[in-house]
Amino acid sequence: MEWTSILAIYFLFFVFSAFLLLPFGVRTHDEAGVEKVPGQADSAPVEFRPGRLLLRAVILAAVVTTAYVLNYIYGWITVDHLILWGPDA
Repeated sequence: MEWTSILAIYFLFFVFSAFLLLPFGVRTHDEAGVEKVPGQADSAPVEFRPGRLLLRAVILAAVVTTAYVLNYIYGWITVDHLILWGPDA
């Protein structure tokens, strides 16, 4: 597998991980006991820490990309393993 392919796969996993991790660790004003600004949405976070989110996304994307590349090299799970019905199942 080319290194550019691995980089593209990592980027895709990174973006997916960032969106997946967005709702975790976020507290609203009601949960934190802080007064809301008039007109503010009830679901708005008290503070948004993009650095922490990106660090978590980098780590998760690296782990998932490593697992993907190792599976590509060693062939642990193939398309034949994913067929759940049909004549060969």
